[in-house]
Amino acid sequence: PPPPPPPPRADTGELTEYGTPLGHPPLRQLLARRMAGMGIEAGPEQIMLTDSGTQSIDLILRFLLEPGDTVLVDDPCYFNFHALLKAHRVKAVGVPYTPNGPDVRAFEAALQEHAPRLYITNSGVHNPTGATLSPLAAHRLLKLAEDSELVIVEDDIFADFENTPAPRLAAFDGLSRVIHIGSFSKTVSASVRCGYIAARSDWMESLTDLKLATTFGSSRLAADIIFRTLTGSGYRRHMESTRLRLAQQMDRTAARLQKLGVQPWLMPRAGMFLWCRLPEGKDAATVARRCLQDGVVVAPGNAFSQSLAAGDFLRFNVAQSTDERVFTVLGKALSAA
Repeated sequence: PPPPPPPPRADTGELTEYGTPLGHPPLRQLLARRMAGMGIEAGPEQIMLTDSGTQSIDLILRFLLEPGDTVLVDDPCYFNFHALLKAHRVKAVGVPYTPNGPDVRAFEAALQEHAPRLYITNSGVHNPTGATLSPLAAHRLLKLAEDSELVIVEDDIFADFENTPAPRLAAFDGLSRVIHIGSFSKTVSASVRCGYIAARSDWMESLTDLKLATTFGSSRLAADIIFRTLTGSGYRRHMESTRLRLAQQMDRTAARLQKLGVQPWLMPRAGMFLWCRLPEGKDAATVARRCLQDGVVVAPGNAFSQSLAAGDFLRFNVAQSTDERVFTVLGKALSAA
């Protein structure tokens, strides 16, 4: 009998061609549906794919800022926000962060004193504190922003770690003065670089032009991998299992740290980070250096603090705190510090 016909050739465009300016349409449609589940109204045409959450912020900074502008950040906040703002030659001003969100009175004072152009924050699960924005704080922030030129960048990279969704500024605001961003490096893979920006319609063309000018399009292959992962039957089970294991490890890590006199600032509702105060008189930078000498990396608090007011704090990633050596080395470093 004649040999069977060869299988049809797969479309190699995903591997060999540039992506469309806004990015993979099916993934943008999926993201629009996911955001709608959090109360954020954004059509696929208001969503642009990027290579990462960091690139998303970089493009927004290019779009909205001039050198010398002022940007508000949480104090403490994700350390790379500081590096990005420094690279853009803008002034960063820290607003103290509380267990319910930024200190609203300090936020109001910073608005009046510095006339900032942007405020960058985490939604859902705050990095590094693990805190959750309260509805009251969210409403007060947006009320204060109404009388200013402030634009808020809401980084939602940890959304899928939540058990119960926290308030989203973009949902209350309707993407008027809030830009919502995210990525999948923490839930899928840090090696598959794919993020997104959701913003008001009249800003999308300028943001797209900037993306094309700086990277000539995001990865079609990465976007397709993310789309297939999110729509596959295993993703929901994967995240349910991940949330459970993180919650268990959060409790175990907190208990081990407390035995060493290291106290969590709060117990997060979700996520992977514990923001902890060291015993009185202990310097986090010194403790971190001593731990590093023994091959254990811990994150000193002032790496996250614009005002350098967190010298007695360390941030722990509970997912990376399963090895007994972490606590043995930390205990030794605390004794020597």
